[in-house]
Amino acid sequence: MHNSAEYDAIVVGGGFFGASLACHLSEERGLRVVLFEQADALLGRASYANQARVHNGYHYPRSLLTALRCRINFPRFVDEYADCIFDDFEKTYAIARTFSKVTAEQFRTFCQRIGAPLTPAPPAVRRLFDADRIEDVFSAREICFDADRLRARMIDRLAASQVVVELGAEVLRVRERAPRELEVTWNRGGAEHRTAGAAVFNCTYSRLNQLLVGSGLPPLHLKHELTEMPLVEVPVELKRRGVTVMCGPYFSLMPFPARGLHTLSHVRYTPHCEWSDGAQGDWMDPEAVLRERPRRSHFPHMIRDAARYVPAIADCRYVDSLWEVKTVLPRSEVDDSRPVLYKADCGLPGLTAVLGAKIDNVYDIMEVASGGLGQAVA
Repeated sequence: MHNSAEYDAIVVGGGFFGASLACHLSEERGLRVVLFEQADALLGRASYANQARVHNGYHYPRSLLTALRCRINFPRFVDEYADCIFDDFEKTYAIARTFSKVTAEQFRTFCQRIGAPLTPAPPAVRRLFDADRIEDVFSAREICFDADRLRARMIDRLAASQVVVELGAEVLRVRERAPRELEVTWNRGGAEHRTAGAAVFNCTYSRLNQLLVGSGLPPLHLKHELTEMPLVEVPVELKRRGVTVMCGPYFSLMPFPARGLHTLSHVRYTPHCEWSDGAQGDWMDPEAVLRERPRRSHFPHMIRDAARYVPAIADCRYVDSLWEVKTVLPRSEVDDSRPVLYKADCGLPGLTAVLGAKIDNVYDIMEVASGGLGQAVA
């Protein structure tokens, strides 16, 4: 595939998905690859500012395909990133009596169908929950990843793969320079540069449309949320424990190994605002929303609601919040599915848009890049 361009592949976006794809293209396909990241460090945005959960299927009882992909990818991620995972905690799932979109019996049946380990929680764990509000409580198998260790691991892998990494480099636009050759214009320190490649992969997550619009191309139809993930110190009863109450307007408390704290997410209060791009060709810069939107924490609302179901949560101490823009495909609204997007020739021949979701979705992206799954998978 070598030609007159400097590189065979240009990857824009140095999160986990962009870095993984760059390594895959170099390691498995023998391509010359350059990776551009706007920030001064890799894996510092959505790859860090999330709940650090490696899903094992439980979270998606209304999307069987998403749950099955989790079950397939979970052991692979655990094996490949064993030095980055944290599993020194017990994971508990509880089903609310009211407003839940699944019953306890439906949840048990669902877990059996996807082969996800599920057992009744022991009495000591059940006592953590308000029995008037919770129908049933289960012990499950789930893990977290340490975002700092994962970053270090990916930096080493990129170096070993001989991927050229350009940090502090914002890609502004892409154009067709010649048949089967694209050129990106990028900025660092106020100076513009140009780099050519046979293919460009836009892995900028919430900024997918930023590059497309900057290149004079139509935006994709995407949904965005400005999200807050409070970081808390938990009381002794909740040490070494993860808790998810579902399935509806409920919450999840999970260890966050990179900070030695827990994250608290809430379906109702984690999003601060939402908007959509592309339905009519319009779009809004998510970076501007993240930068300019007032940050008034929803933690007081989260903690009051969560404590109704798990009283001990009331003793959590707020430390900090992770703020980020979460981006999904609009169809996720229907069944809470988490499809990934791999859209080839996205406005230009050779330009591919990549949108991941959960961290272990990365293997689905690799299969698509190798021609294994088609253009969109869930």
